[in-house]
Amino acid sequence: MIEVQDLTRRFGPLIAVDGLSFRVERGEVVGFLGPNGAGKTTTMRILSGYLPATSAGTVAVAGHDVLRDSMAVRRSIGYLPESVPLYPELRVEEMMRFQGKLHRLERRALRTRIDEVLERVGVLDRSRQLVGTLSRGLKQRVGLAVALLPDPEVLILDEPTSGLDPIQRREVRRLVAELSDQHTVLLSSHILAEIETMAPRVVILHEGRKVADGDQSSIIESLSGGAAGHVSLEAAAAAEPDRMAELIGSLPGVARVEVGERVGIHHSFSVFGEGDLREDVGALAMTQGWALRELTWKRPSLEELFTRLVIGTLDAEEEPVPRSVAEPAVEVSSAPDLPLAGGELPLGAPGTSAQKTIYSLNPFDRGASRDLSKPVSVDDPSPAEDDPESGA
Repeated sequence: MIEVQDLTRRFGPLIAVDGLSFRVERGEVVGFLGPNGAGKTTTMRILSGYLPATSAGTVAVAGHDVLRDSMAVRRSIGYLPESVPLYPELRVEEMMRFQGKLHRLERRALRTRIDEVLERVGVLDRSRQLVGTLSRGLKQRVGLAVALLPDPEVLILDEPTSGLDPIQRREVRRLVAELSDQHTVLLSSHILAEIETMAPRVVILHEGRKVADGDQSSIIESLSGGAAGHVSLEAAAAAEPDRMAELIGSLPGVARVEVGERVGIHHSFSVFGEGDLREDVGALAMTQGWALRELTWKRPSLEELFTRLVIGTLDAEEEPVPRSVAEPAVEVSSAPDLPLAGGELPLGAPGTSAQKTIYSLNPFDRGASRDLSKPVSVDDPSPAEDDPESGA
């Protein structure tokens, strides 16, 4: 449903997205995880057609190329940006009717569809309330209702729980879980607990690059050096800690034993090996007469590994290469020089240095009939200069 290959986006000297590649299959719920400024929102805006890429091999949603078939992409997605764009002077149902008309939904079916999505997000009883008087959490729900209104194949949710209280976050998490049965969902957050709860698969970004991609258990295993967890033991015994560690290390499946600090009369140990070894360690403690205070299985959390990854104490999949303006990570000209509709060339293609193109989403820019899915040249004359009806 979503395919991204070699995506790069620059803002002047800043490389916001740096050679990003990933795929999202139909029916998947994938979490974009990364600190603020990692490139999550920029990537989502490109996927939604709100922002052009500087260069890309492939960026497609629901089988439609984002650059060459932007309007088809927008018809296939429901997009909830971090700052929900709602009109505060409209009532909730008026806002929904307005959005339905923009999507050209049939008038007879629109009323039923509005009630369905408002009930699904839990704001049907607020349909007559002014949007501007709603709380932050209720506005977030209305924004989600707007995204769901055209029944899109793909949902792109940027920080859907941002600014919500714990109860509202729990409700949004439940709603996203329900939506995954009928939609492909790509959601972003810098809060690990949210992603861990809502998204089985995680793509971790750092400084615009993908540093990990996979289900949570495989990411934890790969980032922790293959250690899925370890047994934590605290025991009181007459034997010395080194002798206790030697006995534990003799158990089948034990790879190594780390002796920790003494806690009162108890000695602490971390036991690493194949699988959960608590049963074997507990049986050894019973035969040796050790008094146990703790015998637990501890697994490294995604939050712990992510924090270590971001601050640079844990190596990523690839050693990051310093990014430089003088030596960009991906050349703009590396994009294929395929003509667009109307004969234009992609931004940055050979021969376009004197003529730059942009996407303008203003429907009144250079004529109300202009196709918003096509780029326009910033060097084109204004309507006042070449349109005889403009009054110039």
